[in-house]
Amino acid sequence: MQYRTLGRTGIKVTPYCLGAMMFGGFGNSDHDDSIRIIHKALDFGINFIDTADRYSAGESEEIVGKALKGRRDNVVLATKVHGPMGDDPNQQGNSRRWITQAVEASLRRLQTDHIDLYQIHRPSPDTDIEETLSVLTDLMLAGKVRAIGSSTFPASEIVEAQWVAERRGLARFRAEQPPYSILTRGIEREVLPMCERYGMGTLVWSPLAMGLLTGRYRKGQQMPDTLRTQAFPKQMSNERALDAVEQLITVAETAGMSLTHLAMAFSIAHPGVTSSIIGPRTMQQLDDLLAGAEVVLSDEVLDRIDQIAPPGTDVGPLDANYNPPAITQTSLRRRPAAERAAA
Repeated sequence: MQYRTLGRTGIKVTPYCLGAMMFGGFGNSDHDDSIRIIHKALDFGINFIDTADRYSAGESEEIVGKALKGRRDNVVLATKVHGPMGDDPNQQGNSRRWITQAVEASLRRLQTDHIDLYQIHRPSPDTDIEETLSVLTDLMLAGKVRAIGSSTFPASEIVEAQWVAERRGLARFRAEQPPYSILTRGIEREVLPMCERYGMGTLVWSPLAMGLLTGRYRKGQQMPDTLRTQAFPKQMSNERALDAVEQLITVAETAGMSLTHLAMAFSIAHPGVTSSIIGPRTMQQLDDLLAGAEVVLSDEVLDRIDQIAPPGTDVGPLDANYNPPAITQTSLRRRPAAERAAA
């Protein structure tokens, strides 16, 4: 596979990044089978693996650690911190206290002495970004982390993090991991341009729109009983998204390729995208994804996609996306009832 530079880090990565979310109890609980999938991806030429401490409560990192024995030096290894890892309210988030503990646990599970890209999985509105960047800087100085990044940060918080790093002389985020697919193109408006401006690489997640762009979910047909339909029923049955899928299937068939290959090729066509995360659960899924690794979309096909799913727009909801408190907390969207009545 060809290589791309992760922002301005000088680190060379492949356009496909192997995502490990489906390895472990949440997806494929067979460790040996998961390891075989990882090895096949590496043998194919993929040199980039992304996981997170929260995936299957650490089991994903354990599987990746076992799979990389003897191969660690040839892999760019990324993991993430933020999500809850226990009932204790301090076993989560972006505080110095938690990150200091979490990184040690991730290193143990991954059986390595360093992480190439350590990412903050989601923003923490209750934690100053300076607090987070400060501990990440210390981890870099200690040699435990080579580069740091964010994941699913709004453009405004990406910029704020860059400004704080510059003012305080702290390490800055070198990569962002946002959601991106034909059906989820909102990051084209601000996130991708901001990342390019600040020299940040991007590894995009859910290029298949949580499975909608595999062709398994069709309008007017019974939804298959899958992990996706159980976890994200509203998203997987969204009429507007399913309408777009039907049109995209026709585009793919006319171009002589599968919908999956069309979607993956689209996800790495944007000049602001460094790598796209594939998340196979089975060897069959990996084989199908790798079969389309060399697909390049023509301008005509990309123009047709733009007509169906306009640039900078989200066709359907992405339930796993980050919504800031200003959206999720009613009290931040409504003045108190007494104040409204007085007005």
